[in-house]
Amino acid sequence: MRFKPLLAWILMAIVLVMSISSCSANHAGSNSRGDIVIGAKAFTEQDLLGELLAQQIEAKTGLKVVRRLQLGDTLVCHNALLSGQIDLYPEYTGTAFSTVLKQKTIGDVSAVYRQVKEDYAKQFKLAVMPPLGFQNTFAMIVRGDMARSLNIKTLSQAAPYVPQWQAGFGYEFTERQEYANMVKTYDLNFTKAPRLLNLGLLYRALLQKQVDLVAANSTDGQITRSDFVILEDDRHAFPPYEAAAIVREATLQKYPQVRTALEQLAGKISPDEMQHLNYLVDGELRDIKDVVQAFRQSKNL
Repeated sequence: MRFKPLLAWILMAIVLVMSISSCSANHAGSNSRGDIVIGAKAFTEQDLLGELLAQQIEAKTGLKVVRRLQLGDTLVCHNALLSGQIDLYPEYTGTAFSTVLKQKTIGDVSAVYRQVKEDYAKQFKLAVMPPLGFQNTFAMIVRGDMARSLNIKTLSQAAPYVPQWQAGFGYEFTERQEYANMVKTYDLNFTKAPRLLNLGLLYRALLQKQVDLVAANSTDGQITRSDFVILEDDRHAFPPYEAAAIVREATLQKYPQVRTALEQLAGKISPDEMQHLNYLVDGELRDIKDVVQAFRQSKNL
């Protein structure tokens, strides 16, 4: 009987400590979330664009921004946006058009942007900001020595050689409509199953002749720094891919100053500038925050 009061005090103390810990954790969690959460896909250019959006919002609005970069592929980011886990992320109009909206490829840049903007607002309550100024289309790339020896510059010219080649693609690419459209448009016959690789390993595999053809991005910094050749999409199998921020309308209603800050980035990045920024990170291993800060200063943002 003497132990019951002691046991009761111990239990009360445990409950009190747990309550305090729980409150502290909840308070810390709300602070750590910040006002705005920015996401990005899992490759260098998305890291750069995510950081650019973050620095722009911080500088122009004073809001606290949490970065959740390297989230994953398109649908991971899109679903995180819909569920409210993030407030915005950088996307490409062609990806939104084909992967999310499941539309058939068209080549009209303005028409693609307009439809993505309208459908995202109607279906998802998401706002598509003005394009940042460059396109990052899929680029089918081969080694320069091979392109010269075969005298090929376009996908049409490369098609007869594809059955002899080992292709290397990112995990998402073969699941996309663009892949099916490319295969159909050029009547490509991959007799060897494409090797599925992390995007960061594509160029290494191409350089080391583990693969002969890769699907990469036209603004990758490694392209101009190595002896690689982009095969021209001469039959327009791929849609336009303008880079633009996609934002939850609820976020813009809560923080209207975010819209103004993001609109100031419209048309600020040329394709060559984006390729150079990618190279500074991938080729010269510079810090992404420093690269973005220097770019913003050069643009007087």
